[in-house]
Amino acid sequence: MKLLLAIVRDDFAADVTFALNNEGFSVTRVSSTGGFWRRGNVTLLVGVEDEEADDVLEIINKNAGPPIDASAASEKRPPSRATIFILDVDAMERY
Repeated sequence: MKLLLAIVRDDFAADVTFALNNEGFSVTRVSSTGGFWRRGNVTLLVGVEDEEADDVLEIINKNAGPPIDASAASEKRPPSRATIFILDVDAMERY
């Protein structure tokens, strides 16, 4: 199993969550703040089987906001629409 921690801009979190739910993925939403400008962010927690991780990544990519203009990206730190951590999980329990 995998746990995906997806940090997306607050502006697009509803779109990402809606798209994931429409495809049958459960999502836990945690509000967070970070970055240089202290913009509102949302951390989405998605637990999936190993083979579903790529599907979740694709959905997030399609719904995390408009594509970044490559010409606007700085060489040191290009802008991002989502930051995603993928963790291995040994087990999951629901009560």
